[in-house]
Amino acid sequence: MTQTLALPVIASTGSIDAYIQSTKQFPILTEEEEFSLATRFHEENDLEAARQLVLSHLRLVVSIARGYLGYGLPHADLIQEGNIGLMKAVKRFDPRQGVRLVSFAIHWIKAEIHEYVLRNWRLVKVATTKAQRKLFFNLRSLKSGSEALSPAQIADISQQLNVKPEEVAEMETRLSGRDLALDAGNDEDDAVAPIAYLEDSRHEPMRVLERQAADHLQGEGLQAALGILDERSRRIVEARWLADDPATLHELAAQFGVSAERIRQIESKAMQKMREHLTPLAA
Repeated sequence: MTQTLALPVIASTGSIDAYIQSTKQFPILTEEEEFSLATRFHEENDLEAARQLVLSHLRLVVSIARGYLGYGLPHADLIQEGNIGLMKAVKRFDPRQGVRLVSFAIHWIKAEIHEYVLRNWRLVKVATTKAQRKLFFNLRSLKSGSEALSPAQIADISQQLNVKPEEVAEMETRLSGRDLALDAGNDEDDAVAPIAYLEDSRHEPMRVLERQAADHLQGEGLQAALGILDERSRRIVEARWLADDPATLHELAAQFGVSAERIRQIESKAMQKMREHLTPLAA
């Protein structure tokens, strides 16, 4: 189904607004229309019916994807991942259950976007358990304001999400971290400014060795890892992760003449191959 449905695509970052506007041209289905289309798709494998179900819910994906812009990921890619979730929802939707597709699809759309965010958001290196993922995506909404959580609030949230209090505290630090001026610039505050108490540890033997190892990993190690990839995979990884202006999935799809989903698959496989190559070097 995903290869047959002709959906509006985001050709480039500059066309995101045009894409969003295009999703609004598709009418919202009535309950009777939705039931009829879903029945045709599941009983007769009518792909045109499935296409109409997907098109009528594209605006839902845009709305949900907008809520994840705070993670610094391209809006176009968030929408693309959400559309994959929407198509999975249409494929699994049973109209006889008495639930509207919009309610059923929200779970699948968010699930795909969650996976994309966890794969790509650099601050979160480990979020593998269900509880950790729940913490990652719900901590902001559970905080009552911008102030730091109190011990009692940390304990309450850890109980709600079934994680350790120290995991809540660590995740809050990652999500709310901000820059701190090294020099206060005020004579009265100089004594408590970071510059007054931070030591220069750059020349400690262990730090020097760690820095050399990191430089090797990011320089020669990275080039060696790129070298094990085929030309197309290497170009995709470089365009997505090493370019000053990273390309979107749809831009690369147009360049290589394949679907955006195929580009995502190639990227995922290439990144896994590189990780396996770099892991021994980082040990």
